[in-house]
Amino acid sequence: MRALVVNCTLKPSPEPSNTEALASTVIAALKGHGVEVDVVRAVDLNLKPGVETDMGDGDEWPGVHEKLLASQILILASPTWVGHPSSVAQRVLERMGAMLSETDDEGRPVAYNRVAGVLVTGNEDGAHHVIAELSGGLADIGYTIPGQAWTYWHLGPGPGPDFLDDERGHDWALSTGRAMASNLVHAARALGAMPVPAPPS
Repeated sequence: MRALVVNCTLKPSPEPSNTEALASTVIAALKGHGVEVDVVRAVDLNLKPGVETDMGDGDEWPGVHEKLLASQILILASPTWVGHPSSVAQRVLERMGAMLSETDDEGRPVAYNRVAGVLVTGNEDGAHHVIAELSGGLADIGYTIPGQAWTYWHLGPGPGPDFLDDERGHDWALSTGRAMASNLVHAARALGAMPVPAPPS
């Protein structure tokens, strides 16, 4: 089984990413279940605006699209900015929109029988709103969202320290991340054993 983590931080490599730091703990949990994990830091790529799989002229989305199709599990990881997902996360969802018109050999949308979860960090409140926005978009595209397929970290209302700068709240975020990983893996296995059929015509 394979998983893809798309880190939608606004910080290009090699700048430290709080979102990456929390994601690394979920990645470790996934690997503990025998899952192979790929990571994409979307801000490092030339992802052109649009809703097609290939926007041409140096567009690097097709490589991400290949990784999506090779993975049974997707984790979309985003910081919270002004109470919303990052602009990079929105760009990723928009590009994933092309998958709505792609089907497999049995006529199923290509996101069917794949599971997705959401991971959020931020030094402001709004994590549940970000989880809801991203989960809703992923479900629209066709992903299955298991129960409690998310984790997040922040320290309450208003601005504050970053995940990498403050140990408070880590235990809860890591425990929730382990549950997230377990729920994603077991839901993916269940769908593998009994796939959802193509929508009725």
